Amino acid sequence: MKPDISSFNDSAQVARCIDKYFVKIKGKYHLEQKPVKNSKDNAETIEHKVWDEDPEPATLSGLALALGFNSRQEFNNYVQHGRFAPAVKQGILRVEACYEAHLHQNTTGAMFALKNMGWNEKYEPSPTNTEAGNKLKVEIFNSGPPPADSEKDVQL
Repeated sequence: MKPDISSFNDSAQVARCIDKYFVKIKGKYHLEQKPVKNSKDNAETIEHKVWDEDPEPATLSGLALALGFNSRQEFNNYVQHGRFAPAVKQGILRVEACYEAHLHQNTTGAMFALKNMGWNEKYEPSPTNTEAGNKLKVEIFNSGPPPADSEKDVQL
């Protein structure tokens, strides 16, 4: 039977349901012994992981279903006004932590996360760096022989 958030008596029950969700998404496997290729008489074996239930990524929709919600809207409303909202928010934070961990596997994901945290790709000088008193003067002067116009002008 599917759990129903309204049937929980305390936040500890909600936390246990959330823990079960995270255990479930890890998947289930057993180990089998398989012979090593090119071994004499197949005497050598190695342990091989065989998945009985494949692991799944953590998702907010998956968490909502595990808690017994029928829609994301119902889930979002509960997060705002529900009796055990703090426990549910902790579950949401766990899902977000899973996403963040995966973001470090590629540059695009990390950039996306940083932008959502308020970072910006462009350099925006602060007002103190643009004041008239902080001007930088650059002076270019020639030193050494002038560059050659072509290879024929170079003497060794």
